[in-house]
Amino acid sequence: MQDFIQHARDFLPILLQGAVVTVQVTVLSFLLSSVIGLVLALGKLSPIKAVSMVSSAIINIIRGLPIIVQLFYIYFVLPDFGIQLSAFQAGVIGLGIAYSAYQAENFRAGIEAVDPGQREAALAMGMRPAMLMRRVILPQAFRIALPPYGNTLVMMLKDSSLVSTITVAEMTRAGQLIASSTFQNMTVYTLVALLYLAMSLPLVGMLRRLEKRFGAGKRKP
Repeated sequence: MQDFIQHARDFLPILLQGAVVTVQVTVLSFLLSSVIGLVLALGKLSPIKAVSMVSSAIINIIRGLPIIVQLFYIYFVLPDFGIQLSAFQAGVIGLGIAYSAYQAENFRAGIEAVDPGQREAALAMGMRPAMLMRRVILPQAFRIALPPYGNTLVMMLKDSSLVSTITVAEMTRAGQLIASSTFQNMTVYTLVALLYLAMSLPLVGMLRRLEKRFGAGKRKP
C-alpha cells in the first residue's frame, strides 16, 4: 500500500496533465459532433428527398465504421491528399465526426417527438419555418433529447482514450508511457481508472440533475 501511495505521488502529476488533454478532446469533439449532428438531423428530416437520402447515407456510413478506423484514416490517410493535421486536431475531428451520427439520431428523435400541433399553430400565426425551428421546435427537442444527449457526452469522455492510438498525449497515452518505462502496470492503470471515474461520475450526477430540472425525456401533454 505504501508503494502504491508513493508511486501515485510520482505518477499523478503526469496523469493529470493527460487528463487536461482528455477534457479538451472531449469538449471540442462534443461541440463538433453536436453541430454536425444537428445539420445531419435537419437534413434527414428535410422534405427534399435528395437531401434526406444524402444525410441518411452519411449517418449510416459513419455509424458503420469503427471509431478507430476513422481516426486512422484522418491522421494517416488524409496527408496523402495534402491535408496535414496534428494528432490533437485529427483526434478531435475524428471523434467529433464519429459521434455526429449518434448525435443526429438524438436530435432527430427529439424533433419528431415535438407535438405536431405546435408546428401547425406556429405556421398558422405566420411564423417562418426557420423561426419555427429555432424558437419552437429546437428548444423542446433539446429538452426531450437531453438524456441520450448527455449520455453521449459521458461515452465520448471514455472513448477519448481511443485518440491515444494516434499519439495524442491524453490520460490513457500518458499511462501507457509511464507503464512502459516503470513496469508499474497495476498502479498506473488503477490510477487511470480512478481518474476516469472521478471525471465521469460527477458528470453523470450533473446530467441527472439537469434532466430532473428540465423534465427531460418527457413530452408536454
